Amino acid sequence: QLTMSLNSSTLLNEENSQGPKSNTECLESLQLQTPSSFQDNPLQQLQLASQEVLEKAKKSGRSKCPRCSSSRMFYCYTCFVPVETVPTEEIPTVKLPLKIDIIKHPNETDGKSTAVHAKLLAPDHVTIYKYPCIPEYKEKRHEIALIFPGPNSVSVKDIAFHLQKYTKKGVCDNDNCFREPFLKQAKTELKEEEKNLNECISSNRIEGARLKKIIFIDSTWNQTNKIITDERLQGLLQIELKTRKTCFWRHQKGKPDTYLSTIEAIYYFLVDYHQEILKENYKGQYDNLLFFFSFMYTLIKNAKCCAGKE
Repeated sequence: QLTMSLNSSTLLNEENSQGPKSNTECLESLQLQTPSSFQDNPLQQLQLASQEVLEKAKKSGRSKCPRCSSSRMFYCYTCFVPVETVPTEEIPTVKLPLKIDIIKHPNETDGKSTAVHAKLLAPDHVTIYKYPCIPEYKEKRHEIALIFPGPNSVSVKDIAFHLQKYTKKGVCDNDNCFREPFLKQAKTELKEEEKNLNECISSNRIEGARLKKIIFIDSTWNQTNKIITDERLQGLLQIELKTRKTCFWRHQKGKPDTYLSTIEAIYYFLVDYHQEILKENYKGQYDNLLFFFSFMYTLIKNAKCCAGKE
């Protein structure tokens, strides 16, 4: 699900090993192209901060991590900071409506994960844990949900209703909220019943807006079973994103295109949450979460096109 290499030089060598053009020609071609040059780029409508800093870093090649001095491209995926050629002040910061915990599988390759993007771009709202070192969630399960497809998972728009089950005291304890009216009930009583039901639904929506934390699992789909069956995650409300399709260049064969990379899942969840739960118009507030992802998407797509693979 979540793999991403940020070494563009290696990546270009791999993509062009069988292509008709040399790496030099391909790099020159890449410097002349922008995301808008691809009519079929599904990410080109994003409202992103200037990616000029990434273009410059790409030309400079790998650089040192300011903390561990490791040689990296764009950012250090172990320290969660940009490299020396990518000034922190030129990287956008995204404000999120809730906290995010990312549980990373211990066998997931650090350099191939998109989870670090979230930490880099929303550092105050994102925490990355390496399994099995994860928090206890049981006491706060009334304000936490887990993004994971399954037989009991619900859609984003239904969070409010289902999260209500986990509150210590329900918003509507009165049976009248859910009681079906008798067929011969007077019209006045029916109106009162509808009023109670609407109040309950409204209260549920308010309660749903109190969701404080969302959990994402960062691993390949074949590795998720070990994490998802952990007792510390049992009983949490599970949410499934069913309507989005991945743009990830390392999509696993045999898996539906609705299986998203971690950063895609975070982005699309927040867009849906903003519209369905917060009931606000979406105006690109979280687009910069795909700041690195969209740049790499274009870089790799250009490389494949240059190599004659598309």
